[in-house]
Amino acid sequence: MESEISKLRQLSSTLGDLSRPDGDATVSQGDTCVTSAVYGPGEVKVTKELLDKATIDVVYKPKSGLPGCAEKLLERTIRNSCETVILGNLHPRSSISITVQEIQNRGSLLSCCINSTCMALLDSGVSMRYLMAAVSCAINDNGGIIMDPNTLQEQSSVAVLTFVFENCNYGVITVSAKGCYTLDQFQQCLSKCRDASKYVFQFFKDSISKKLSKQ
Repeated sequence: MESEISKLRQLSSTLGDLSRPDGDATVSQGDTCVTSAVYGPGEVKVTKELLDKATIDVVYKPKSGLPGCAEKLLERTIRNSCETVILGNLHPRSSISITVQEIQNRGSLLSCCINSTCMALLDSGVSMRYLMAAVSCAINDNGGIIMDPNTLQEQSSVAVLTFVFENCNYGVITVSAKGCYTLDQFQQCLSKCRDASKYVFQFFKDSISKKLSKQ
């Protein structure tokens, strides 16, 4: 019989803690914590200038040390997701810079980074086509699906998948996967993560409403 853990870890967030960015958010998923900051739209270097849309720069900073290949891949995945949701054509020949700082990694880091980035974009007021929410899952040796896995669960799994969804039709924006899995397992993970993303979108709504109610 397949084992399954369907609940996400507890989500918490704080908005607007930093003074210099135009928007920032610190998001915790269980013990995994990430802070994201958004700057812009602002001036862009001539070498990076695009005539018809904004240039979106994402810098990922690990907790310690210099970023390696894995961190650069994480950075590119976040940037590609942001380029899909941000209405860059409203700000041609400008730059939107996003800094993602890892505070603590206890599993499902990519999903925490993307969720933190989306909340920072909301806090900054940057125009977006839709919101994005990321959910990670792992497939264990028995074929069971573990939602929002921690570090130990990721290390003992045969595959880890992260899906990024938009909030209009819950379509897929980005998929990041590593390991071995069947097509049927992929479809099961997709379905369960899509259902879980609705909880994340509700968390976004509650967090923003809570901030606005204090103003």
